[in-house]
Amino acid sequence: MNLNLSADEVLTTTRSVRKRLDLDKPVPREVLMECLEIALQAPTGSNAQGWQWMFVTDPVKKQAIADIYRVNATPYLSQLKPDYGEGDVRSERMEFVSGSAKYLAEYMQDVPVLMIPCLAGRPEQRPSSASYWASLFPAAWSYCLALRNRGLGSCWTTLHLLGDGERQAAEVLGIPYEEYSQGGLFPIAYAKGTDFKPAKRLPAEQVVHFDTW
Repeated sequence: MNLNLSADEVLTTTRSVRKRLDLDKPVPREVLMECLEIALQAPTGSNAQGWQWMFVTDPVKKQAIADIYRVNATPYLSQLKPDYGEGDVRSERMEFVSGSAKYLAEYMQDVPVLMIPCLAGRPEQRPSSASYWASLFPAAWSYCLALRNRGLGSCWTTLHLLGDGERQAAEVLGIPYEEYSQGGLFPIAYAKGTDFKPAKRLPAEQVVHFDTW
């Protein structure tokens, strides 16, 4: 299924999908690969293309990754949430976002596909972590956009990377930890409905600077 959304529609309606992930509908491998072919068109530093993409569909391995994720997610999600102040659009959604994140932590192992994008090297070995991750993050986000246009959803999570979690996940999946860094954990499933809309954001005037801060 292709929604045939315009570029602007894809860019403004690609949401973090958690509760609306369809846990029962299988995701064909050809759809995963079709989205990957699109994502691989993203720019990378020096055209290095040092990425590798891990898709996890084995139930035992998904359970192991979900367990690692929950070790870090449970204490993080129980922390006191920031108070943005009355009238701030971010405060309006905090309760929903928190509940949605807790739902995903509980059901991560039931999502049809888990995807972990990896990049050659370790960020701590590079002069700038920003320049390092810039060779992976554009492609990872392009993957989410491609999913959206095909009626699927995902959510960019990183909590499994905390502590010793990344190394543990590498052991589960056979990722050479010293050679490749994990850039996140993406649960992938068809979305329950495709009627996603632009989110409420801070006005551009509040976050823009020209020439000086």
